[in-house]
Amino acid sequence: MNFLFSSLLLANFLLSQETAPFKTGGSFEVEPHRNISYYEGKDADTKKHKLDLYLPKGQKDFPVLFFIHGGGWTSGDRWQYGMVGQTFAKNGVGVVVISYRLSPQVQHPGHIEDVARAFAWTHKNIAKFGGSPDQIFVTGQSAGGHLAALLATNEEFLKAQNLSLKNIKGAMPMSGIYTFGLWRNEKVIGKGKDAVDSASPLKHINGKEPPFLILYAEKDFPGCGKMSQDLCSALKEKNIPVECKEIKDRNHVTIMFKLMMSEADPTTQELLEFIAKYSELKLTLKKIMPL
Repeated sequence: MNFLFSSLLLANFLLSQETAPFKTGGSFEVEPHRNISYYEGKDADTKKHKLDLYLPKGQKDFPVLFFIHGGGWTSGDRWQYGMVGQTFAKNGVGVVVISYRLSPQVQHPGHIEDVARAFAWTHKNIAKFGGSPDQIFVTGQSAGGHLAALLATNEEFLKAQNLSLKNIKGAMPMSGIYTFGLWRNEKVIGKGKDAVDSASPLKHINGKEPPFLILYAEKDFPGCGKMSQDLCSALKEKNIPVECKEIKDRNHVTIMFKLMMSEADPTTQELLEFIAKYSELKLTLKKIMPL
C-alpha cells in the first residue's frame, strides 16, 4: 500500500467514521503568518509575546477565533495548536493562536495581562489581514478556558488596553476553572483573597458579558462540569445569552485533541455553530462518503 493511499485512508477514517452530515463554512486554502510580536515593551519576552495567524486565503471581513492554549498555566505554547488554526481557517474563520508567559516566571495577573495584550493587538491589526475586528470570539481549553472566561468577565484587563467587553463578540471556554476558592496554587495565582477573587471569572459577572458557549467533557477533570454549570447559571441570572454543553465520550485531553483533528468533531461543530450564530459566517451541510 503506497504512502498516498495510506494517508487518504487515515484522513477518511479521522474525518468520517460516520457518514452523518456535518456543518462546514467552506474549504478554503489556509494562509499562515507566524511569530508575530504582539508586545514589544522593554520587558517583552522574545518567545512568549508572540502569536500566529491562520487565515482563509483571499477572504475578507471574516470572523476571528482568538485561541488560548492550556497547560495548567505552567506549560504549553502556540506551536502545539497549529491544527486549530488549520481546521477553522479552512472553514472561513481566521484564527489567532497566542503564546503567553507561564508560571513560575509570572503569577496572576501576568498570564491574563498577556492575553489582553494579544487581544488588543488582534483588535487593532486583524483588519490588515482581512479579518473583522468586530467579530472576534475568544476561546481556549483548560487553563486557556479559564483565561478566555476571565478576559470576557473581568473587564479591568481589557480596560488597561483601552478596550472593553463590548469588543468581544462571544466567549467559548472549554474545560476551564472558573473559581479558585478551593484551589489556591500560589505559584500560579499568588497569595491572598484579592488575588484569588481577581482570577476567578465567577466573581466578576455583572451583566456586561458577551454571549457565552461553555463546553466540558463527559469524563472531564473533577469539578469542571460543576464549575461550567455554575458559570452558566451566573450568566443566566444576568440575562446573558449562554449555553452549557457536555461533550460525550471525551475527557480533558481528547476534547481538545479531537477538536484539532476534525471539523466534523462535536466540539468543533459546537464552536462553528456558535460563531455562525453571532457573525456573518455561513454554514452548509456536508457529507463525506467512505472510500
